[in-house]
Amino acid sequence: METIIEGIVFGESPRWRDGRVWVSDWARGRVSSVEPDGSGERVEAEVASFPLCFDFLPDGDLLLVSSADRALLRREADGSLTTYADLAGLASTPYNDIVVDGRGNVYVNNIGYDFPGGEPRPGIVVLVTGDGRASEVADDLQFPNGMAVTADGSTLVVAESHAEQLTAYDISADGTLSGRRVWAETPGDHPDGICLDETGAIWYADVGNAHCRRVREGGELLDTIAFARGAFSCTLSRAGEPTLFVVGQDYGGPDDAPPSGVLGAFPVRHGGAGFP
Repeated sequence: METIIEGIVFGESPRWRDGRVWVSDWARGRVSSVEPDGSGERVEAEVASFPLCFDFLPDGDLLLVSSADRALLRREADGSLTTYADLAGLASTPYNDIVVDGRGNVYVNNIGYDFPGGEPRPGIVVLVTGDGRASEVADDLQFPNGMAVTADGSTLVVAESHAEQLTAYDISADGTLSGRRVWAETPGDHPDGICLDETGAIWYADVGNAHCRRVREGGELLDTIAFARGAFSCTLSRAGEPTLFVVGQDYGGPDDAPPSGVLGAFPVRHGGAGFP
């Protein structure tokens, strides 16, 4: 592994955008970006929220899921944050991850209970359309986590961490979902953040097993990369040498331990595709 960033407190949501790698530090309430070699780090947005996930609209505008505000925020040209959609009426528990497809449909999931102390309950996926309207489009998900949309915009895949599987839906013309099915079972693994590669395979991160794995639809295991700590999420480069960027940290350590979070880079055979 090549270490790109050190000292992350609680890292999530790596994204590739405009030749840079973006990552969220939930504990610090900030989104940062760096060059692929780790140089030129800059803070892109700050929101006091946990979780704090993000993605981009087709026009490049940054969207942030502020779970603390139960809102989806957009970064304006002057750097200020405005409300893109109000999510408060759909769930009172934490919103977890976001993906935006090529048509501007925004999918945000909610885990369904107060993690980590609450009693596990099924979660949902919310669709936010271009006019800012939010509606529930999927339910009964066992801790919905990372999400991805295929390059042709036809399929949404959701990592169900507690169900040990990746679950797929067909995306209709209006952005609603149907045709729920198991995309791949991941026995013994609890998939967290995910990303698609150019072959249509999916990489998923696993916190407890401290690795990332690449699987084909149907569940065939193609690759495994060991990580030195809990792997929370991953993304693939879209230019240059194919690279898998993984963010993670020691999970559940002593409160006074120094930050263990890192963004690491691994050479792989295929670059990224689809969304995010």
